[in-house]
Amino acid sequence: MRGRTWLGAALVLGAQLRALWLAAAVEVHTAKEVVAVNGTNQRLKCTFSSSSPVSQQLSVSWNFQPEDLSSHEPVFYYLREPYKPPSGRFKERVTWDGNIERNDVSIIIWNLQPSDNGTFTCQVTNWPDVYGTIGEVRLRVVQKVNFSEIHFLAVAIGSASVLMIIVVTAVIICRQRRRKARDKRLKVADTE
Repeated sequence: MRGRTWLGAALVLGAQLRALWLAAAVEVHTAKEVVAVNGTNQRLKCTFSSSSPVSQQLSVSWNFQPEDLSSHEPVFYYLREPYKPPSGRFKERVTWDGNIERNDVSIIIWNLQPSDNGTFTCQVTNWPDVYGTIGEVRLRVVQKVNFSEIHFLAVAIGSASVLMIIVVTAVIICRQRRRKARDKRLKVADTE
């Protein structure tokens, strides 16, 4: 009986320690989807939180999975300093735009092309927090920006406001002209 109690306590303690270990993992935060115009530059934002202070062993890996689901391609690597890819589609087209002290490990992709459509992953390890979530950003490169409902709403409100100002101005001008014409008639009537 005593062995079972000890074993049960050990199992409960082990489950609690495992939960604490998982809670101590690095959490990575990214936008889920980004839309950018062909030929422009786009910042892919990635931030992280860790239960441990930022260490010298902190590493960041950015990878790319094309829409055709071909193999992953390395995009960028950081360990004490940024390392650009020596080859591949992002060679000379990616720069570091992060700030480790602010838990920001973002990059900028230059001169976006339709072939850049796909999913970018951002993975951060901060020893001893080596496990955690992997951030994913789906990038869609479009030929031109489509107007969203909010753009249409803004244009409609702006147009209505301008139209209202024109109508109010016209009413004020008409009233002033009528008043001047009436005053002129009264002066003529007084002189007669």
